[in-house]
Amino acid sequence: MEYRILGKTGLQISRLGFGGIPIQKIDAEGTKALMHKLLEAGVNYIDTARGYTVSEEYLGYALEGIRDKFILATKSMARTREAMEQDIETSLRNLRTDYIDLYQVHNPGQKDLEQVLAPGGALEALQAAKAAGKIGHIGITLHTVDLFRQAVDLPWVETIMFPYNIVETQGQDLIAKCGEKNIGFICMKPLAGGAIDDAKTALRFIVSDPNVTVVIPGMATEEEIAQNVAAAADTTPLTEAEQAKIKEIRQFLGNNFCRRCNYCAPCAAGINIPMVFMMEGYYTRYHLHDWAKDRYAALPKSAADCIGCGVCEDRCPYNLPIREMMKNAAVVFGK
Repeated sequence: MEYRILGKTGLQISRLGFGGIPIQKIDAEGTKALMHKLLEAGVNYIDTARGYTVSEEYLGYALEGIRDKFILATKSMARTREAMEQDIETSLRNLRTDYIDLYQVHNPGQKDLEQVLAPGGALEALQAAKAAGKIGHIGITLHTVDLFRQAVDLPWVETIMFPYNIVETQGQDLIAKCGEKNIGFICMKPLAGGAIDDAKTALRFIVSDPNVTVVIPGMATEEEIAQNVAAAADTTPLTEAEQAKIKEIRQFLGNNFCRRCNYCAPCAAGINIPMVFMMEGYYTRYHLHDWAKDRYAALPKSAADCIGCGVCEDRCPYNLPIREMMKNAAVVFGK
């Protein structure tokens, strides 16, 4: 296993990390078995979130006795100081630990980020918790290039998590900037939410980029761990056959894949278009049916609210047939 320093944090972490979304599909005992397999494989970075239902709790149980062997990261969608203080305490309790190595602001929009940074915002709680030794470092997770561009210039940001994979390369220049500014870059969605079937090629593509500190595929089985460890450990240059495969994947997914760049916004009907497609991906690719349906149901507007104006399609840099995709999402979720 290759290890890297996670930017300004100074933490030494494995190049392959563990994404905690899929363990919602298993149980606490299964999670415990996975943690011990990760330990054997040299994987020492674990990512979870307050929003991943039972993920923190399962991990807390699974890490008892081996907590000190791992760098533990979680995140919260709280935007105010009070709400973030509560979430930090909940995370500590769920994870059965007295400190969390990295705590991240989870996927803020522009107005959310402004609230996080304002007096009484979540950043105050994070900085206070860091001063108290409850958390070690502060990061942020994002889905839009515009916010990524802002985040690399925020002095408190020690790590940035952003989607990066064979078909989502819109942040590549900013990932390089993370390297220049010593910000740890955490690669999420390495398989594009499950859209990419060839995990080996997908991970090989990512670890070939020296500016990626760690990649965190979701793993729910020992077989997936073994497969991903082997792929991430192979740091030889990409072969011509792999380059051809990458081109084939891009051509296959191309115009049928939402990269969540958010250029389609604002929607005239008030629909959060990337979020609809993200939840559909979790439903159809990760098979997290209840989890995706609950979060989809919480959206203020559903796919069925699409008025078919087509303005979003004019804005989309990838020429996606968004109106047809909305109809499909409405069928998947029944509204």
